[in-house]
Amino acid sequence: MTSTTQRPAAGGGASRARRPRARVAALRERLMHGVFLPLRRGRTALLHYAAILDGQTVNLHAQLPPATGLPDRAEIVLRRGRRRLTAEAHAHQGPAGQTLIDAAVLLGADVGGVPVGTGRWRLRLRLHTGRRTRTLALLLPQPPVPYEGPTKPMTASPVTGERHRLGRSFRGSARVVSSGARAAAEVAKVHLTHAGVTVDFRVLGARVEEPWAQFVASGRRIEQPVTVLGPGTFRVEVPLGGMPPRGARPDHWDVVLCDRTGRSMRLGRRLHDVRNPLRVFAMRSLAVTPPGHPPLIVHPRYTPAGSFRVTCTRMPEAG
Repeated sequence: MTSTTQRPAAGGGASRARRPRARVAALRERLMHGVFLPLRRGRTALLHYAAILDGQTVNLHAQLPPATGLPDRAEIVLRRGRRRLTAEAHAHQGPAGQTLIDAAVLLGADVGGVPVGTGRWRLRLRLHTGRRTRTLALLLPQPPVPYEGPTKPMTASPVTGERHRLGRSFRGSARVVSSGARAAAEVAKVHLTHAGVTVDFRVLGARVEEPWAQFVASGRRIEQPVTVLGPGTFRVEVPLGGMPPRGARPDHWDVVLCDRTGRSMRLGRRLHDVRNPLRVFAMRSLAVTPPGHPPLIVHPRYTPAGSFRVTCTRMPEAG
């Protein structure tokens, strides 16, 4: 008799690993909404809205507990360990006489905002009335819900690439979780003329040493030097002379930044809020005649994932 061993379905281990986490998350939600939020609601500022839409600004709208008067001044306090950072908030009365707080807190020293570093930052509200100061927790009943449409909330600062997201403590207090920029080569500008194509880009979240670019198509690879424009910014000329298609079908060239440490990063445009970069950041195609070669049609574009790509097609007359 031949015995057979039944193998678990693919992904079954990952599914089983997720189940305990899902149960813990569900228990946490029940405790938060059934115990902590009701107990704290009368002693905290309740956030009706909290979101980071542009990747670097925390937008808050909160209501103070009943019977809390209009303060002379209000500010948001970001606390991590012994560090405390503050940002201005605006207090005003709502139509029903309730006291409301609005704030837009720009994050990141490089953009002129609050100089937060990586880690979890607890958000609190400090009220000043005369000589009296009162500090309240900011209660976040529900985390931000992603919205649908042609745009989406940005997950990183478009300037620095640093990432900020809103979170909650076990008891429902709002906090900001900040982390550094992911290593990326972000396209800044594409120059397209009848003489050729050049690409300006910046490197975020990494330092590159003695960099160069590789233009890669199916079975083909061209190395190309890059020019330093400034700190972390570079330019590369697209080597069109080596890129004419070898057959009737077009060739699609991806661009990879490399350096002597072995690091490689695909050039792309990802620090944006659009869902379809291929359509929104569309670029025109152009007929270019590389020296010593027949003319070809060059079309720089972005893939749906945001990677930069150059498509080269033979001119019909040159076939």
